[in-house]
Amino acid sequence: METNEARARERSGAKPRSLRRSFMRLASPSLLLSCLLSFHSYGATGNEPAPDNIETRMRACTPCHGAQGQGTNDDYFPRLAGKPAGYLYNQLAAFRSGRRHYSPMNYLLEYQNDDYLKAIAGYFASQKPPFLPRHLVTVSSAVLAHGEALATLGDASRGIPACASCHNPSFTGVEPGIPALVGLQTNYISAQLGAFRYGTRTAIAPDCMQLVAARLSEDDVTALAAWLSSLPGQSSTPPKPQGSLTTPLPCGSEPK
Repeated sequence: METNEARARERSGAKPRSLRRSFMRLASPSLLLSCLLSFHSYGATGNEPAPDNIETRMRACTPCHGAQGQGTNDDYFPRLAGKPAGYLYNQLAAFRSGRRHYSPMNYLLEYQNDDYLKAIAGYFASQKPPFLPRHLVTVSSAVLAHGEALATLGDASRGIPACASCHNPSFTGVEPGIPALVGLQTNYISAQLGAFRYGTRTAIAPDCMQLVAARLSEDDVTALAAWLSSLPGQSSTPPKPQGSLTTPLPCGSEPK
């Protein structure tokens, strides 16, 4: 049974208290910032300076997002690799402006310029590490069927478009600003839908995700998170090209 703490976490998009404490011990903002901006990171031997390039700098992201943005076993830190560069840039800019709320990311990005954010986004968009196994939840076949129906067909009676109508029928995203939904953990999907539902995660207006998520019930979120997290991820399946489909709602994160 879902606990009150879990429900609150879904609504806010927050990590469990124990995970938040662990992360703050592991990756204090000052430590990560020094790594992110360092011009003199050292190689494996500790004797030779590593080259000052974007790959070296992005090693600071590894504790949370895994090597090459592959992800980790932590449900609440998503895979970055292979997502459209425009989407990744939008999220970095949202953390920088405070439109997305997570203190370590807000701190790290507060004073970074657009060119650097675009370089970070481009690096992770180009990476193709293998997908990690997901921590699948046990739900009934009826719940999975409900999630599949919402994801592939939507619910016109409630004004809910299918996830596939924006993220493409393979759920691998669309260039330049719509992310893949494959390869994500159940809890992460649930938390982000909850954050959109309650306005703790927002995008550039018109905020199509917030409009859609506000129409979802908690049962809808549970079903969508369970079904989407069951989809296999394949690094060989990139986002669809820009213009591949016409989205059902105007979305400020997409280019005009």
